Formats: sequence, structure tokens, C-alpha cells
Amino acid sequence: MIIAKLISHKFRLRTALLIPLLLEIIAAVGLVGYLSFRSGQEAVNELANRLMQEISLRIEKEISNYLAIPQQVQQMNLRMIRAGTVGTQDLNALGKVFWNQIQSFGFIYISYATVDGQYVGAGYVDKKPMITVNNKPDITSPLIYEPDEFGNIKTKEVDRKTSKANLNENKLLQNQLKNSQKSIWGTIYNWKNDPEQISITFSSPIFSPNGEFEGMMGTDLSVEQLNQFLRRLQIGNAGKAFIMEPSGQLVATSGLSPYYKLVGKRAERLQAKESLEPLIQSAASYITKAFTNQHSQGLKAINAPQQFSYTYEGQENFLFIAPYRESYGLDWLIVIVVPQSDFMAQIHQNTRATVLLCLAALGVALSVGMLTTSWIAESIEQITQATVDIAKGSLDQHLPSSRLFELDQLGKSFNSMAGQLKTSFTTLEDKVQERTAELASANAEIAALNVRLKADNLRMGAELEILKQMQQMILPKPEELVIEGLDIAGFMEPADEVGGDYYDVLNVDGVVTIGMGDVTGHGLESGILMLMTQTAVRTLNELREYDPVRFLDTLNRTLYKNLQRMNSDRNLTLLLLNYANGKASISGQHEEAIVVRRGGHIERIDTIDLGFPIGLDDSIAGFISHTIVELQPGDGIVLYTDGITEARNLQKRQYGIERLCSEVSQHWHRSALEIKQAVIESVRHHIGNQKVFDDITLLVLKRRR
Repeated sequence: MIIAKLISHKFRLRTALLIPLLLEIIAAVGLVGYLSFRSGQEAVNELANRLMQEISLRIEKEISNYLAIPQQVQQMNLRMIRAGTVGTQDLNALGKVFWNQIQSFGFIYISYATVDGQYVGAGYVDKKPMITVNNKPDITSPLIYEPDEFGNIKTKEVDRKTSKANLNENKLLQNQLKNSQKSIWGTIYNWKNDPEQISITFSSPIFSPNGEFEGMMGTDLSVEQLNQFLRRLQIGNAGKAFIMEPSGQLVATSGLSPYYKLVGKRAERLQAKESLEPLIQSAASYITKAFTNQHSQGLKAINAPQQFSYTYEGQENFLFIAPYRESYGLDWLIVIVVPQSDFMAQIHQNTRATVLLCLAALGVALSVGMLTTSWIAESIEQITQATVDIAKGSLDQHLPSSRLFELDQLGKSFNSMAGQLKTSFTTLEDKVQERTAELASANAEIAALNVRLKADNLRMGAELEILKQMQQMILPKPEELVIEGLDIAGFMEPADEVGGDYYDVLNVDGVVTIGMGDVTGHGLESGILMLMTQTAVRTLNELREYDPVRFLDTLNRTLYKNLQRMNSDRNLTLLLLNYANGKASISGQHEEAIVVRRGGHIERIDTIDLGFPIGLDDSIAGFISHTIVELQPGDGIVLYTDGITEARNLQKRQYGIERLCSEVSQHWHRSALEIKQAVIESVRHHIGNQKVFDDITLLVLKRRR
């Protein structure tokens, strides 16, 4: 009844103009403020998730890199023992090798033990350098000495008894390795002679050629290294990261509080929920409670990265968990927790500013609206009266002029409106129908065009995704890069729009063939040419074709004919490197090849005269040449595509060949994997938030010493 009365109630023009305007302004201002706040919240959630995922990947990569070093060194030691480079009959010499590796890689301890009781170990005991050698079976009084920097005897001790407990632990570990038939990571433990030293051991079994178990080799790493890495991470303003076992015990933490407690003279690792860091304690308690209630396996049920949010002491926190498992038995959890307040402070400040601006805008709009409606209403009331007079038959009306152009024109039109009214009614309907038909036709064309564009976008997106997957699938596997005498590390990351970067490492009959290429353009055609190149190179390599002229000429003719069939104008630069017995043959036209000598000295080889772009002409034999580079132990070669040197930052500055050479030279004393990682991190730091426009490919080859 009330609504009916309101509908039937008559309003003055001023009210009718002012109230809708006021409601629209209030609705618009409120909606803008709400959407601004929601958009800020969504952006914060997305930013927090991305930040935690990136930090988790960095932590996972750091763990993998840190744990990979003892695995590689241990494999190298086992190969030396099997090859007779270091004889197990001379345990003193083996102890010197272990000591030098301790010095080079920062391990705590390296040991070798046989089933009959022979033993050699090198490292730090009671924070003192020490080498222990037991040459004869079942002797519990080994030779123990303090080594100099080269592993020679500096100070000797004798008659130090080896405890039966140590011997029994050694036997138990040997039995475990014998049964497992593979290398394993042990549990994290405290050193008996240094209770604050918390470490983890990587142990490998040793078998004779006929398969009999002969002994074991172990390498001890300090867990403190992981703690130092986590403390260097910047996780928002107050965020924390920690690593723990499914049992709940801490492995490492980014907090300044220790991850262990002293019980007497012994350091015992804390449960994560017992940490002195409130954020870590609350996160661990939340995780433990959530998974204990939901899964019988508890934290072992975490098999994939997961994201949560929880409230602690009235504050919302973002939580990210990722499992870290590998084939040698490690089972850890990477946890990152960041307070929502790290991100929301600016959002709340912007919200307050938005509210104040909205209120100010509302006041100004209300005042202007009232003045405007009064002005317009006065002129319209005059026109209304004139219209009433026209309806009574008085078509000759004279309205006073108005400062509003439209109302002034409308007033003048009233004098001639009577004569034009009939004509307007007659022609109006035809014009409306004509315009309606034109709009319908235009809408149909736009709809059809939208359908085609959506289909094309879906098709192109699917094609690019398939090419990215194929490009990753044909990259060399990590085990293919393990080649005797060489240390090789490769990296390839496709851009958002697939290009045609190509690299491959092939090892046939002792000859290592490395290809590095870059196809012109982006998209489907470039990706297909890259795949054809990889297939053709592998085929020629399997045919044992090592002559660079015949190799590149045959490859060019094959790809040229296929490109002609495809009606494609694509081509590629391609560098071919054949290595054997310390000599590398380089041929083909590509980016410069960087030769690095043992001390980090750089030599750049311009390949412009060593070949010709592949697929540009049907015959390039006359343009192909090659150069020979001799590599001494410690020397190497770095290959790359222009996705590195031409990578731009937000200021449009390129990364450049000089900076690449500087990074390689600076880190050349490290392994190929570490050199590669240092260069890629440098390139990413240079790019920053800029979009990556080209594939990034890098290969580091280093002759082992």
C-alpha cells in the first residue's frame, strides 16, 4: 500500500533530478571503493602465493644443489678406487685425497671402511682437523694424526682406542647398505665428540666386480649450511621459512633462534612446534593438527605443494607447504609462513584514502547537483508551460533565451514545431527500421568475427603449449650429461611465445658432439624447424659423420628442402662442437664461442667465418670451416644463444656478451652446474620484472682436472 502511494505520488522536477543523481553517485562511489578493496585483497593473495612458491623453489633448488655435491664427489671417489687411481692398499694416500676434498667442498667428514675392519677417515673432530687410518683388519688402535694443508702428517697421536660402540654402529650401517644395494642418506644426528655439531651422512656401498660387498664410503654434511641459507632469504617483512621432517623435528629455520636445545652437553633438535619463533611455532602447530586429524599418516600424507591461511593471535597468516623427497631416502617438508599484514598495510591505507575522497566527492557532487537541477528545472518549467499552450492550439510561442545552448535551441524550435510535426511522424518510423537493420547486420558480423578470433586463439595457445612440451622433452637428460673426463651443465628456458632455441649433447664412440642453435622468429614454424634440426643432427651423429663440412652441408640440404615444401622463410644459426681426447673442433655460424682457461682467462671465438645460416640456401659447403681448440684440464667452453646476451631489463638495456664473460670468468673455479646457476641467476636479476621475449639457453663444458 505504501509502495503504491509512493509510485502514484507526484514529484517536483528538482527532486526527480536530484535524488537519482545522488543515488547514482553514492552507488558508484561505494562500488568503486569496494571493488578497489577487493581487488587489492585478491592482488595480495596472488602476490603472497607467488612469493611463497618462488621461495619454495629457491629453497628446493638450494637443497638439491647442496646435497648433490657429496653425491658427485662420492661417485668420483668410487670411480677412482675402481680405476686404481687411488689404491685402497695405500689408505694414507686415500686419506690425503679425502682431506683435500674436505678443504675444497666444505664437508665435515669423509670416510672409507671395509668389511674386514680397514678404515680411513678425514675431517674435523672436536673442531680439529684429523685423519684416521687403520691399515690392518680388526685393529682398534688406528693411526690418528693432524694433517697440514696438503694432508701430510703434522702432529701424530697413537694408542687412541676405538670404542666398540663406534665399531658396532659401523657394522650396522654396512649391513644396511649391503641389504639396500644402493646409496642412502642417514638420519640427522649429533657428533659424540662435538655435541653441537648436527650433520647428515650420505653413504654408498662398495661391491667387487663379482658382486660381493666389500665396504662403504660416507660423507658428512653440516645442517648449519641450510640454516645459513634460509636466514639470508628475504620473506616479506616478517615471514619465516623452515624445513622439518614428517616427525615434526626441525632441520633448518630462517629464524635467529636456534633449531636445537642443549640438554647437558648434548644438542637435541627441537620439534617445530617448540620453536622459540612464534610464527614458526604457530605454523607447525597448525600443520600438525590439520594433518593429524585428517590423515592417519600425519605429515607423511603431504605429497604435493599446498597453501593455507590461518589465524594466530588475531592475525591472518599465509602458509605454504611443499614436500621434498629424493631417491636416496630423504623426506623433508619445506614450510613458508608470511603474515598477511606484510602485504595489507598499504591496502588499508589506500582504503582510508579512498573513503575520504569518496566522501569529499559526494559532498561536492551533492552541492553541484542541487545548483544544476535548479537551473535546469527553471528552464524546463518554462518550456513545459509553452508546450501546454501548444497543446491548446497556440503554436506561436516565444520563449526567453537560455544560457544552456540546448534549451535555447529548443525554445526557438517551438515556433516552427507545429508545421514540422506531421512530417517528422511520417518519416520517423522508416528511419528507425533502416537503422535497426543496419545495427543487426553489424552485430552479426562482429559476433562471427569474435567466434573466429576465439577459435584462433585457442588453436594457437594449444600449438604453443605442445611445442613448449616437445622442446623440453628432447632436451638431454641429466644422466646424458655425465661423461667421463668432462663436467657438463645445460639450461634451456622457453619464452612465453615459443622460439626455436636448440641444444643437444650426444656421446657416441668416445666422441662428444654438442649442437647449439637459434631459429629465426617465434611460434609454430620456428618450433618445428628446431625439432627437425634435433632429429637430423642425431641421425648424422648416429651415422658417425664427424666431418664438419659434410655434416653441416647434409643437414642444410635436408632442412632447406623441408622449408621449401613448407613455404617457410625460417632459418637458423647452428654451432657444432666435436670433442675427443682434449681437443674440440668448432664449426658453423652462431653466437661467439667462449673458451675459458683454467684460471678464468677468456678467449672469444667469432664464428662468422665458420659457416652459414642453415636453411637459407640449398648449398653452403663452400662457406663451412672449422677451428681446433685444445683443452687442458680445468679449461672449458661456454655456448649460449642470444636470449642471454640480448635479454633486456625495464630500462631496455641488454645483458651483453661482456657481462656474460665476466660472470663465467668470476665463477670458473666452481663446477659446471654452479657456473651455469650463477649465470642464470645473474641474467634473471638483470631482467627483473621485464617480460622474457626470447628463449634462454646456456651450456657449460669443463674438462675435469
